[in-house]
Amino acid sequence: MDGDQGHEQTQGTGRRALLGAAVLGAGGAVLGLPGSAAAAATRASGRRGRGLKGLPVPTIIGHRGTAGYRPEHTFGSYDLALDLGADVVEAGDLVPTKDGHLVCRHEPEIGGTTDVSAHPEFADRKTTKVLDGVPTTGWFTEDFTLAELKTLRAVERIPANRPHNTLYDGRWEIPTFEEVLQWQDEQTRRRGRQVWIYPETKHPTYFRKLGLGLEERVAMLLRRHGKDGRDAPVILQSFEPTSIQRLNRLVDNPLVVLLSSADSRPYDFVETGDPRTVADLVQPAGLREIAGYAQGIGPTLDLVIPKNADGTLGTPTTLVADAHKVGLVLHPYTMRNENPFLPAEYRKGSAKDAYGDVFGAYRTYFATGIDGVFTDNADTGLLARADFLAR
Repeated sequence: MDGDQGHEQTQGTGRRALLGAAVLGAGGAVLGLPGSAAAAATRASGRRGRGLKGLPVPTIIGHRGTAGYRPEHTFGSYDLALDLGADVVEAGDLVPTKDGHLVCRHEPEIGGTTDVSAHPEFADRKTTKVLDGVPTTGWFTEDFTLAELKTLRAVERIPANRPHNTLYDGRWEIPTFEEVLQWQDEQTRRRGRQVWIYPETKHPTYFRKLGLGLEERVAMLLRRHGKDGRDAPVILQSFEPTSIQRLNRLVDNPLVVLLSSADSRPYDFVETGDPRTVADLVQPAGLREIAGYAQGIGPTLDLVIPKNADGTLGTPTTLVADAHKVGLVLHPYTMRNENPFLPAEYRKGSAKDAYGDVFGAYRTYFATGIDGVFTDNADTGLLARADFLAR
């Protein structure tokens, strides 16, 4: 290996051994848990340890806040995630503005998550770009200054599945990452427990080619707020392994490599000519490599239990055991309550906005030994965890 790779492996191994952070007491925030379920939740949240491995297990991660109940990546969504007891809040899919600020949006294209289309002054900003090889039409954060983005308001991204969330359209603005870091401190003081966040660098190769590199901006803000060390309650994630490797050289935070479908290739691999797919990365050799610079992986749930042709769950893979063997934690994504997002055997009816047997699905996924899960409905996840631990 070259010098940089050796440094990454040594630094990553040392950080895994030394990562430290206060553990959330989420169980006490779960309202209405009766008897044994409450006791189980307390046991989960009462674990003590260091870093990722000190969080309650299975860890309940509020996906984009509480996207099942509020427009995602808003302070309304983040606040509710904490109110419901989430162990960690995914506060921040990070994309840059034209003037170099980091803001929290699911994608740089904001036509589906803001009211930008209702602003005639921005009509001429609509354009088509090639985003990670895919032509995409809409409005992009990198074409707006922060001041301009602050005139927009968030809207529900999937109204067909979540019509009730449209009640909150227009209520909240787009948060910056710096505002999220300040919010984290405020909420930690207010709630009397350490609040954890789980931001993601979005499309880092795309933005680096535009001169808007993400990792250095993330590191600068974490240093500014004293959250770049091994004890910092900020977990960083990305679908691009080289982004995590770059962050590994810049900060000491816990790092997680996100993994999409087995046949997909991380876009940084596409750009550099690396022929490997996610299927290669989840093999023992790929996991050992990841463990040299990261502390965890965030696989899609289908990598843990593939689906059959009819949409039902098949046989679990060996990914959980293989990842644990090399010291990686697993936080798969994403559990949602609505029928279309559940395995076929857990759906109830065919309505797009109706809830299925999500507790049954949680039970099956938790039984694989995953360390946590991203969920759009933190309260459901916490109840499912309590049920699972009380068995």
